[in-house]
Amino acid sequence: MMNATRLRTVALAVWCLYAVTTFSFSQASNPAPATPSSSAAKTASSSPSQTEKNAPQQTKAPSGNVPSLEGLGFSPSVIHGSAKLQAMLNKRSHMLQIHQKLGLLTTIPLAATVFTGPGAKGHHGMPGSATGRDVHAGLGALTVGMYAATAYYAIRAPKAPGIKTRGNVRLHKAMAWIHGPGMVLTPILGSIAFSQLSKGERVHGIAKYHAWAAYTTAGAYGVAILSVSLNKF
Repeated sequence: MMNATRLRTVALAVWCLYAVTTFSFSQASNPAPATPSSSAAKTASSSPSQTEKNAPQQTKAPSGNVPSLEGLGFSPSVIHGSAKLQAMLNKRSHMLQIHQKLGLLTTIPLAATVFTGPGAKGHHGMPGSATGRDVHAGLGALTVGMYAATAYYAIRAPKAPGIKTRGNVRLHKAMAWIHGPGMVLTPILGSIAFSQLSKGERVHGIAKYHAWAAYTTAGAYGVAILSVSLNKF
């Protein structure tokens, strides 16, 4: 019975992680749709207006007098560089939007993991149930997986030159130095505590700090979420 419950919990966590990862990568692979302004510009250029048709022929300037970017003093490297910069900014914006959405979704299993923690450990010296430990471990694995996907889009987003970090974004990035290592240390301590409780032992040694590491990580993550949320107002 215990092994069947554990397998169902692990399978549920893996399925949820696969679904979130598939959704996030599909969002990243789909390019942003063309803006209405570009399509409108193409339509306007391909079909001249009635006023242009009725205008006298002598009012049209010869095509040779239309100034080009090269004629205005812009070098070809600058012209092509501006297009590449805009494409990079669009990609950065798209990836950071996915980062923000995944970050908000990660708070759900994170809160559930913290909530089920006391049931996994037990109370008053009594060990928790095996089912409680399996559910807590499954939610913790799902949280770590979604957190890794969230961090991927922030790390892999192109870095735009000349952009300075200001305001609450600085706090958001500073909190990453706390909840980042915490997301690595907390599962390690949790696995040690899980092994000790499964053997009928009380949590001892370095595993005693598993709960404190989890609370610190969740608190820093919450501050990071609130910092960028308040930055919109």
